[in-house]
Amino acid sequence: MSRYLFSPLRVGPVTVRNRIVFSAHLTNYARDGHPTEQHAAYYAARAEGGAGLVITEEHSTHPTDWPYEKLIHGFNPSVVEGYRRITEAVHAHGTPIFAQLNHNGGQASSMYSRLPVWAPSPVPDPMFREVPKAIDAREIAEVVAGYGTVAAHCAEGGFDGVELQCSHSSIVRGFLSPATNKRTDAYGGSLAGRARILLEIIDAVRDSLGPDRALGVRICGDELIEGGTTIDEAVEVARMVEATGEVDYINTSIGVATSTLYMIEASMAIPPGYALFISNAIRQAVDLPVVGVGRIKDPLQAERALEEGHCDLVGVVRGQIADADFAAKARSGHATDIRTCLSCNQECVGRMGLNRWLGCIENPRTGRESVALPMPRRRDRVLVVGGGPAGLQAAATAAERGHHVTLFEQAPETGGQVAQAASVPGRAEFLDVVRNLRAECARHGVDVKTGVAATAQLLREEHPDAVVLATGARPEKPWWAGDLDRIVDVRDVLSGDASPEGEVLLVDELGFQQAASVAELLADRGCRVRISTPGMVVCQDLGVTLDMETFNIRAHAKGIGQRTDEVVMGASADGERVSLQILKHTTGETTEHVVDWVVCAVHQSPVDELWHELRDAPFPVHRAGDCLAPRRAHAAVIEGHRVAVEL
Repeated sequence: MSRYLFSPLRVGPVTVRNRIVFSAHLTNYARDGHPTEQHAAYYAARAEGGAGLVITEEHSTHPTDWPYEKLIHGFNPSVVEGYRRITEAVHAHGTPIFAQLNHNGGQASSMYSRLPVWAPSPVPDPMFREVPKAIDAREIAEVVAGYGTVAAHCAEGGFDGVELQCSHSSIVRGFLSPATNKRTDAYGGSLAGRARILLEIIDAVRDSLGPDRALGVRICGDELIEGGTTIDEAVEVARMVEATGEVDYINTSIGVATSTLYMIEASMAIPPGYALFISNAIRQAVDLPVVGVGRIKDPLQAERALEEGHCDLVGVVRGQIADADFAAKARSGHATDIRTCLSCNQECVGRMGLNRWLGCIENPRTGRESVALPMPRRRDRVLVVGGGPAGLQAAATAAERGHHVTLFEQAPETGGQVAQAASVPGRAEFLDVVRNLRAECARHGVDVKTGVAATAQLLREEHPDAVVLATGARPEKPWWAGDLDRIVDVRDVLSGDASPEGEVLLVDELGFQQAASVAELLADRGCRVRISTPGMVVCQDLGVTLDMETFNIRAHAKGIGQRTDEVVMGASADGERVSLQILKHTTGETTEHVVDWVVCAVHQSPVDELWHELRDAPFPVHRAGDCLAPRRAHAAVIEGHRVAVEL
């Protein structure tokens, strides 16, 4: 039993049963500015799973604040009914729930509101690239009053407290930061002036809440931008907040949502606990409980953060997105059963960035908690072929639903392409998706047979009730490669079937981790590497998962070159080297490039021969993952789950 993690703590008028906080994060579950049943089921699942405190995503405090489509308009009185559904669902499990209040300020767009964006000064945000309106004294008073109004709606809706978002994307952060507050009136200049609006909001919100509900403030400890807030000023702001006597706890953050977002929702390239220095510094300066954050993904890390005095509560967001029962499993001594987060950012941050609702690469139920699964009609004997993510997920889900499942994998171990992908520098945590699924298969009694090639004859002789094929995909040489031995696929490099040396051209048509990871691997082995892509940006989808910045830093340090707008039109042997004809499609110019090796990150082809052999089988045959259509791991997991549910 953890000494600190599962001890109760009083946060103002609210007592939390443990120190695990499901901190605020965007979900895109709102519809027409209102909370939904999707919200209620999502938060309730984490409450049922043992979280000590749930803090909802932000609730907008003013009509000028509409930075993205699916935002909760907390200023609208009609949201209260939805609030009650959320709070009742969470309270049913004995868990307190707070609402986060926010106005995004200049970190927004006027596209949805059709109103000018409000900010302390007319400093355009680098992401939204829109010049905001510097608000005047009357409008500042309107903003302050808006926070009070939404706090009243939250109290009416049954929330146990509210948290003021003054950190990564907030008009208050904009006022606090010398980088975005250029005012010369009472709300600018010194830190006291820049913090004035925050203190006024605290007064207004406390008046609306009364003494029986908690009030917290989330502060950015370091914006990581030139001329921005640093830890010393953040500590002073924390002291000012405590001195009001109206605030019950302080939450922490790092980075700015539109400039250094990759540090707020850090990928696996950033070490766990990287932001705990902020909560540590603030905790030493104030007596209020302090929440620490920063890619804390397992109970041991959380316990250590508390034990070492970095914080009083621990924000675990993606860890509980991946496994709603994170806290319950940890408390019951089953921490190894936790479906640990990969920090891959593909289905959480990545989907959000594409205006889709939040999901999880590992947990096909995330975001779909409100959708009831149909009960299986009977207990079938199910055979699954393929031990990659699709097959493992199909087997685990089918067994969990009561079917008798046997999984065949022809390789010595399960894992599929994930095992190879996790072998490159900085991507080891990606293997957790396989480790977690293996554990689920074992827990639900799946009979896993490795080193067995499941032929059509073998499957027919087993007389199953259903078969799921998850046989994956194979590398496909591009049309221009011919039979040249020194043109290979990234998978050949990862498997050890090819060992490129010297000057290597990596042709990237996928725009993701395949090219980036193998380029780093080869550079670490001493190769001179250049990535060539027909796209406008090398490995462009790394921007979606917030890996672009850190990859470019490492690529520069390792001497990895990058060329865009290039299409390979042909290849030939030039002695022991490869000669490529490359078209610069924006200019129409064709040039010749001679290298020692060419490594291709290109589309694969499905391994579907078994599917064709079994199309007339006397039992139903289903496909999942790459053998249906080669895609990324999240599609394989979701599809494996879907197929198993439909059995």
